[in-house]
Amino acid sequence: MSDTGYGDFEFERRFWVRDLPVDLLDESPAIIVQSYYLADEGYALRVRVQTPGAPALDPTLTPLEALEEYEGRFDFCAVTVKGPMNSGTRYEAERELDVAVGLQLVRRGGQRVAKSRHSVWLGDDGWVVDVFAGSNAPLVVAEVERGGPVTDLVVPSFCVTEVTDDPRFANDALARTPYGAWAQAYEAELARTGPHFLAGLGRTRRAGEE
Repeated sequence: MSDTGYGDFEFERRFWVRDLPVDLLDESPAIIVQSYYLADEGYALRVRVQTPGAPALDPTLTPLEALEEYEGRFDFCAVTVKGPMNSGTRYEAERELDVAVGLQLVRRGGQRVAKSRHSVWLGDDGWVVDVFAGSNAPLVVAEVERGGPVTDLVVPSFCVTEVTDDPRFANDALARTPYGAWAQAYEAELARTGPHFLAGLGRTRRAGEE
């Protein structure tokens, strides 16, 4: 739960990345495998297991293969209830579970996602860069989270366009409809429409712009 007075509400913005900033990434990212037992119109019930740091995922591994590959490294598990995203704000209540129980829940049910999560501090914000594996490869998404609304944001140069408001890029949606199946169509769509940032959240600018 947040200690900023907003309770279980989370504030984050996400961006689609084309060229991975290799020089900024952790040598030992967190490995995440998560399963969605419910995902419908932005509402989701998720079970996640996570390592504290490990060699990055082989992008060809399926989530179940990743679960087996890193089983001895997982040290955290939580069940999370999520509400729909609204301009970078989402209800998200997380409660910790026993890791052994969580591993069995992820293994036995739901629709799964696996990814390597890299953490980097850029300017005034901490960012995570998620590199997806399995049928969601080659998707890379960068995310920034704050204790309140993410306004007046300086966006790193490697972020091409904002996808906070695009429900296709929510992890629960990616578990149902993996990115690999529509990656080429999205690239063509982006070429037609061009990049964009959310309006109404102060000034959003790219790093290096005045």
